[in-house]
Amino acid sequence: MNLDGLKVAVLVTDGYEPSELTEPVAALREAGATTTIISNHDGTITGKTDADSAQVDLTLEQADAGDFDALLIPGGVKNPDTMRQEPKAVDFVRAMFDAKKPMASICHGPWMLIEADVVRGRRVTSYPSLKTDLRNAGAEWTDEEVVVDQGLVTSRTPKDLPAFNAKMVEEFGEGTHDRRSTTAEPVSAG
Repeated sequence: MNLDGLKVAVLVTDGYEPSELTEPVAALREAGATTTIISNHDGTITGKTDADSAQVDLTLEQADAGDFDALLIPGGVKNPDTMRQEPKAVDFVRAMFDAKKPMASICHGPWMLIEADVVRGRRVTSYPSLKTDLRNAGAEWTDEEVVVDQGLVTSRTPKDLPAFNAKMVEEFGEGTHDRRSTTAEPVSAG
C-alpha cells in the first residue's frame, strides 16, 4: 500500500520498547508515510535502555492533532504509563479518535487508549496484563496477534510486529473510519 503524503504522529516518551518504535516507523516510511515523534519533552528520548534513543520532532505543547492523518502508540511499560498522565497526550489521542483517524497501538500502548476513553465498545488486544484494564474500560479484549476494529489496530507483543505493521499500513492507507460501528473485522495470521 502506498502511503505517500500521509502524516503519522508517533506518541512516545522515555521507556519505550525499541522494536515497537523502530519497526512500525520503518514500515510506515517504507510505504511512503512521514512520521513525526511527539513527546512530553524535547531533545532525545531513550528506550528501555540508554542504548536505544530517538530524536523528538515535536513536543506535546507544539503538536496539533489536526496536522496528522494517523497515530501510532508504541509500547513498553514506562512509556505509556508516563504519557497517560500527560493531559495534552490524552487530549491528542482523543482528538485523533474523534476525527475518525486510524490509530495503531501495541503492547502496553493501549493504556493511552484507556485514558483517552476510546476503547469502550471496541474489540482490542494488548499485552496480557492489560486485559482487565481494557475490559474495565468497556473494551472486548481478545488474545490475538492483531485486532482491527474500525481503524483501531492493536497487537500484543514484539513477536506480533509483522502482522501489526501490515495491518497498520493497510488501515492507515484507508484513511478515516466511521467509529459508530462496533463490529470488528476478523484478522488471520496469514
